[in-house]
Amino acid sequence: MADAMQFDLVSPERRLASSDEAVSVQVPGAAGDMTVMAGHAPTLTILRPGGLRAEWAGSTTEYVVSGGFAEINAGGVTVLAERAVPVDEMTREHLDEMIAEAQAAVETARENAADEPDVIDSAVKVLADMVAVGDHIRLSSNTPLPG
Repeated sequence: MADAMQFDLVSPERRLASSDEAVSVQVPGAAGDMTVMAGHAPTLTILRPGGLRAEWAGSTTEYVVSGGFAEINAGGVTVLAERAVPVDEMTREHLDEMIAEAQAAVETARENAADEPDVIDSAVKVLADMVAVGDHIRLSSNTPLPG
């Protein structure tokens, strides 16, 4: 069996995993997905909306995160999520709320950063990622993406 590491997942609403002994954790990092295992190099990454998957000996749990940060070191990973919901608890209402928040961020970016296309593009990317999460977990959104 692979070495275990500490895994903590916290959102403002609740603690979803606390010092659990995970074998691996797949994190949706802003620069791309990454798999964390015991002995990983120290890393701090921003999370993008996506699926976070924790594997224990004999079981796996998946979560939807809307953003946040992950602190990784050789002994484990700590995730501080803006919002996190276990996939098996995720509802259409949760998804709609997360998408609405992302849409509001796009509108705010367009209003406040009209001369900064990178800011608007980043907000649109977050919205697209949130819609893609819904498709991935089979709660497809009918939400049109902004042009």
